[in-house]
Amino acid sequence: MWSFRAWRRRRILARQPISPTTWAEVRRRLPLLDGLSDSEEQRLRERAVLFLHDKHLSALPGVELDAIDRLTLAAQAELPLLHLADLDWYQGFHEIVLYPDDFLSPQRHRDASGVVHEWEAEHSGEAWQQGPVILAWPGVQSSGGWDGYNLVIHELAHKLDMLNGDANGLPPLHRSMRVKDWASAMQSAYDRMNAQLDADPHGATAIDAYAAEDPAEFFAVTSEYFFSAPDLLAEAFPAVYAQLALFYRQDPLARLQRLQAAHPDYRTTPKGCPHATNG
Repeated sequence: MWSFRAWRRRRILARQPISPTTWAEVRRRLPLLDGLSDSEEQRLRERAVLFLHDKHLSALPGVELDAIDRLTLAAQAELPLLHLADLDWYQGFHEIVLYPDDFLSPQRHRDASGVVHEWEAEHSGEAWQQGPVILAWPGVQSSGGWDGYNLVIHELAHKLDMLNGDANGLPPLHRSMRVKDWASAMQSAYDRMNAQLDADPHGATAIDAYAAEDPAEFFAVTSEYFFSAPDLLAEAFPAVYAQLALFYRQDPLARLQRLQAAHPDYRTTPKGCPHATNG
């Protein structure tokens, strides 16, 4: 049966082919794609092209983007969706704005007594409800490894979270998942992190302490770790890893473990908590 959507997809892909040389450079920049099967990698390439067709990358003065830069960003954006049905998961925004450095963002918070506090904070990324995603280019360039930091995945996790309304740490779950199981895993881990930080505000945490900021940031940070440091996340919060594996329908830990078994360079992955995205 003829499908306009499938025809449009084929037309876009035919008009915007990726050369083997270009894709090889993208892969060189993104170690976290290592271990994908040939079919997964082909699907990711195609979805990256479609992402760039649907989303406009606005580079502010000081940011210079070439085709490889754009594909590198798009591949990271599409990695979380690799095994999800093509259901327009990134709906609600059409633009990614790239800043040359971290930026000041107005913040507003109403405390428990009803007092509104306003201030400016330095961020490397933000995702706005029904608005653009904003990324600091140095943060994008620092993403792509197995070190627990990925600004692109972090901010686009917020967009997935916002599909249910305001970001609250609960994206739209698959029918096979139970909200009760998700909430139990996430809330328990979130409470443990906050209890640890309350007892020792400057102590080391198993994952980036920014995850304890609020449930939305907990989901975004754990999504970062799920793809870029799955061993650290699974060790610290196995129930959270299991829920994210059900949601994203991927198992990056198994992929990393296969790499570690096959390649000496992967037997020691970077540990520690990198800088937060604050957004």
